[in-house]
Amino acid sequence: MRSLVLLFMLLVLGGCASRPVNPPIAEADPNTGYRFQVRHAQHAKGKENLVILAFSGGGTRAAAFSYGVLEFLRRTEVTGQQGQPFRLLDGVDVITGVSGGSFTALAYGLYGDRLFAEYEQRFLKRDVQGEIIARTFSPRNWGNLWSLGWGRSELAAELYDEILFHGATFGDLDRGRGPLILASATDISTGARFVFNQNTFDVLCSDLNAVPLSRAAAASSAVPVVLSPVTINNYAGTCHTRLPPWVKLFTDAAEPPRPAARAIRSLRDLQAFGDGVHRPYLHLVDGGVSDNVGMRSVLDTLEISQALHEAGAPTPLDGIRRVIVFIVNSLSSPPTDWDESESPPGTVAILLKSAGVPIDRYSYEAVELLRDMAARWKTLRLIGQSSAMAANNDPAVAAALRVPDAEIYAIDVSFAELRDKEELAYLNAQPTSFVLPDEAVDRLRAAAGRIIMDSPEFQRLLRDVGARIVAEPQRPQVPATMSAQ
Repeated sequence: MRSLVLLFMLLVLGGCASRPVNPPIAEADPNTGYRFQVRHAQHAKGKENLVILAFSGGGTRAAAFSYGVLEFLRRTEVTGQQGQPFRLLDGVDVITGVSGGSFTALAYGLYGDRLFAEYEQRFLKRDVQGEIIARTFSPRNWGNLWSLGWGRSELAAELYDEILFHGATFGDLDRGRGPLILASATDISTGARFVFNQNTFDVLCSDLNAVPLSRAAAASSAVPVVLSPVTINNYAGTCHTRLPPWVKLFTDAAEPPRPAARAIRSLRDLQAFGDGVHRPYLHLVDGGVSDNVGMRSVLDTLEISQALHEAGAPTPLDGIRRVIVFIVNSLSSPPTDWDESESPPGTVAILLKSAGVPIDRYSYEAVELLRDMAARWKTLRLIGQSSAMAANNDPAVAAALRVPDAEIYAIDVSFAELRDKEELAYLNAQPTSFVLPDEAVDRLRAAAGRIIMDSPEFQRLLRDVGARIVAEPQRPQVPATMSAQ
């Protein structure tokens, strides 16, 4: 009888909880909101470099490794041809974040330099995973967990808000002057990538600025089965969404331009969110399922820019001389002894491996695609220049080989680039979880800086821009409690 009473109480209490609901908008305006086009126009006038950091998934391992990249860029001061010293971190324009990497990206977008005061203790060196488990088994949360639309990821989002984000929303990022932060998740129904920017929310006829950062982080890191999907409302079709005119050049064409062939798939995925009648709710899980290194948005932008450039249309890269991408990939590849035994691995081990192998393979392919694009652009520019000269500067010849003028620098910041094999083995052994020993956190942070310094592509960048590392700046005084920048 006591068990029946308890069950009844849980069912009653379950009706009391409700998930946060993203509000609708009456009219979509492509010239406002938290999106690349608006921030690029506001903050990047006259800039020759577009600097992008792509933070991969991987739990606290990814959060610590990407934080180490921020620390390196913050303490590394260079001087250019004009002699004015500046920190590398101040040149960052965009940070993409997936799963564990989204926490570091979102937190830096919110706090800026103030992040370096407390991030270690508030998140990196905290047993976040243990706290989520404890809250799951706490009787005070059972009513919420039994309610519709409120699951373990909502409980996790509450924790993230308490320890890191403190009620901040994308509106706080929109009002700040930091880099654009693009956290991504995966639509579990279609497998499509879901990027938290106003372009996506225009299609949903919803206001991204009202969405808590903690919910974006929870969605981006909602590992299927382990954590529940994060549900958002879809009001598509109610706000006169106006996609940019150039989108129709790709989506309406019978034979879309080849340089943007892969990007067109992403555009069509975005348009598929526009069926608010049959899809009034979207259920989001870990962004690593669709793009574990956060590179898809970068590749899409570059491919679309090339296609637009060939068509003689304005592109996002107009005026940009260098596209500098730090691919911060904390993918670990711990060795197994499976092939030493006649007995095959167990069911759980096979499930984990089968889920991880496709993600790992795509992580590698994304880096190679960027390198291939960099080489292709460089080659086509050289061919175009020589062909145009040979043809008496014939515009038709030059147009046939036209690519953006920007040079691409693909700086691979991954464990595989670490020269110290013992350290590589140690980092590879770190699990994908939201708790790590303090020593592991510190060694991940230190490894990131060493890998960048040893990167031939990073050294090539310094040579090409005529820069040299001159000093490590003094650590600024920061307040005891973080507040949004």
